[in-house]
Amino acid sequence: MNQIGFNLITATLGGFATYAFGEWNEQLSLFLMAILVDYITGIAASMKEQRGLNSQVGYWGLACKGLMLLVIMLAHRMDILMDTDLMMTGAIYFYLANEFISITENYGRLGLPLPSFLKQMIQVLRGKEEGL
Repeated sequence: MNQIGFNLITATLGGFATYAFGEWNEQLSLFLMAILVDYITGIAASMKEQRGLNSQVGYWGLACKGLMLLVIMLAHRMDILMDTDLMMTGAIYFYLANEFISITENYGRLGLPLPSFLKQMIQVLRGKEEGL
């Protein structure tokens, strides 16, 4: 691939990202990093538990993360429509909290030490999720 083609692809992707998410901020960077850490720790936990890797489970995990990004993108467009910064920020914090819970669960599955209050919080959250 020549330099012009590479520049064209990079500019197109950058333009789409700016349109979709607006000004790049630290919240979005943290969220994307949390997605990556959650996915990696989920894979590691499955391997440790000797469940193996299931491509369908991995596909749906990535699909869910993609849908989270779509909701954040829609929230950004709603912010533009209403001239606020609330929707995207709220969506990022909501999904970020879910990612942190999932990362913590994966750490527990890996056998890493967790404070007892975190273990209890996860059990309560799991119980509420199963009750829905």
